[in-house]
Amino acid sequence: MFRIRTHNQIALRGLERFPRDRFEIASDLSDPDAILLRSHPLGADALPATVRAVARAGAGVNNIDVAHCSERGIPVFNTPGANANAVKELVLAGLLLSARHLRAGLDWVDALEAADEADLHRQVEAGKKQFQGRELSGRTLGVIGLGAIGSRVARIALHLGMRVIGYDPALSVDAAWRLPSQVSPMASLEALLARADFVTLHLPLLDATRDLIGAQQLAVMKPDAVLLNFARQGIVDDRAVAAALEAEALGAFITDFPSLALAGTRGVLTLPHLGASTGESEENCAMMAADALVDFLENGNIRHSVNFPELVLEPGPGARLAVTNRNVPRMLGPVLSELAEANLNVLDMLNKSRDQLAYNLLDLAEAPDPAVLARIGRLDGVINVRLVHGPREPG
Repeated sequence: MFRIRTHNQIALRGLERFPRDRFEIASDLSDPDAILLRSHPLGADALPATVRAVARAGAGVNNIDVAHCSERGIPVFNTPGANANAVKELVLAGLLLSARHLRAGLDWVDALEAADEADLHRQVEAGKKQFQGRELSGRTLGVIGLGAIGSRVARIALHLGMRVIGYDPALSVDAAWRLPSQVSPMASLEALLARADFVTLHLPLLDATRDLIGAQQLAVMKPDAVLLNFARQGIVDDRAVAAALEAEALGAFITDFPSLALAGTRGVLTLPHLGASTGESEENCAMMAADALVDFLENGNIRHSVNFPELVLEPGPGARLAVTNRNVPRMLGPVLSELAEANLNVLDMLNKSRDQLAYNLLDLAEAPDPAVLARIGRLDGVINVRLVHGPREPG
């Protein structure tokens, strides 16, 4: 029986993915095998010794001490793409809000005072010219970050008749396959910024992306361009944006992240972090996170981890052993030697590494006894070892 401790409100459809005959789920478990959360902060002091995995029902993991988890050999899972449609639709709303001056128009109509219906219509016809906007069709959208969300934004913009240019120096092969062929790649960030009428950001917050859009980058943009940030707070230097807007060097800034640096600035539209705030998105994230935990705990497989390599070994009839070690040379040999000393035959195995960690799955004809596991665990460089399951019946 695996024990899953939850934090925050996890969508019921996600919790239902855990087979109840093999999993216990509660928010007050003191010795969990895994933790499932959303935005709850999870530092080193909040990780019991029993924890084998952490899953975030969402894409960002800034609330989790990932470095500490890596030191202990704990994979941290997230759910990239599960909220992609929700964010895509909100980006579309941001484009329309900025292009058609909808917020200003709504506020103006709400403030009208009319003697009668005829007076109301006269005021509307006289005042609507001040809210004249521009159509998205024929404009150029620059998409920075072409992953699960960025590729969807690019696709819907193309359907609207926009020209789409993109920039992503870390574009993966899978993301490249998802990307519409009509998207024109830019050689540099500055080349994209100089050409775009609208710029939308879809990047994680890393050291390399913090303040990616600052005063120097804003100076390259068209003075009537619109910048949209529905990715992460910190990717844009809000103070630099405020200064550019005050100097009329930028047309508008649409963001999902309120900031005191932007308060009261002309041309800013701020939403209360609504990117993934749909029922469908929360359900998708919860289901994806739960599936990752079930597959890891029951099969040892790693899917969508931010600190472990992607590693999936198809189920076999043997017992399965999982070994996490530091990514240094000649680590696998001593592990195999211990298994050979115990007369344990390896039926199948898979080994992959990522940064400072390496992860191994080994299918054995028989399950090793606790003494063998203890000897492997004491090998220099081994972080942890786990018997995932014993031999299984074929089929």
